[in-house]
Amino acid sequence: MANDKLTDPRKVYQTEKFPDQEQGTPALQSNMQPRPDSGEESYKGYNRLEGRNALITGGDSGIGRAVAIAYAREGANVAIQFFPGEEKDANEVKEYIEAAGKKALLLPYDLREDGAATEIVEKTLEAFGQLDALVLNAAQQIAQPSLSDLSMKQVEDTFKVNIISMFETVKAAEKHLKPGSTIIATSSVQSFDPSTPLIDYAATKGAISNFTVALSSYFADKGVRVNAVAPGPIWTPLQLDNGQLDGRIPEFGQNSLMGRAGQPVELAPIYVLLTSEESSYVTGQIYGVTGGQPINL
Repeated sequence: MANDKLTDPRKVYQTEKFPDQEQGTPALQSNMQPRPDSGEESYKGYNRLEGRNALITGGDSGIGRAVAIAYAREGANVAIQFFPGEEKDANEVKEYIEAAGKKALLLPYDLREDGAATEIVEKTLEAFGQLDALVLNAAQQIAQPSLSDLSMKQVEDTFKVNIISMFETVKAAEKHLKPGSTIIATSSVQSFDPSTPLIDYAATKGAISNFTVALSSYFADKGVRVNAVAPGPIWTPLQLDNGQLDGRIPEFGQNSLMGRAGQPVELAPIYVLLTSEESSYVTGQIYGVTGGQPINL
């Protein structure tokens, strides 16, 4: 007898080509067609993070949004940093967090600015009294057709947002992270198989993977676990804000082994696992959610 509880992973979510589209900066999830699934309707929690206080950078949309919703439904209070101008998406996330009965804190900060990463940690501590789950997820991704089109200003900004802000956030949070706390960084399949239009982005993701492993060793004797998640092609606003070359959106993710792009909600359970006590013996690891593309460090 066939098991009617099984779902073919190739045939869930968006399996057809995406409509060709782009947005200005910042791109909003609420304006995407189709809208990404960040678990707004589907994610169910089981109190695995009850009592936690989390800070998520880039928490208004995409993967960060899915993690914020999941954390709240698992019992955590959640602060989300987001780029000014993304208030519409951020307010939606706030409503989902509060609907789960948890505290929400919105932090509109530009992580390119000196001191911004420190301030979001301080604001979270003021609001919640404790910080014990740190998700370093914010990123800038701008595709360029050639090296000559890649400005040094873009390179500097990408490094500031993607990796330098991670150093500052962790430094600000270190003395507040008690044993049992967790840090999760968002790396990328680009860390292991970089694409030429994303040279600067891929370089930062390589740095994040290395940063994760080194940081796990540093924090081990403090009882703080550090891991990373490496997404593949995930349908998020990042792709529409110059994240792909012209004309590439319709085919986005179609060449994965699953034959489709991933959705943010498909990553949320990994972040929940790595924050929960269920992963108490896991540190220094990078989890690939790539639709089949291998990762190796």
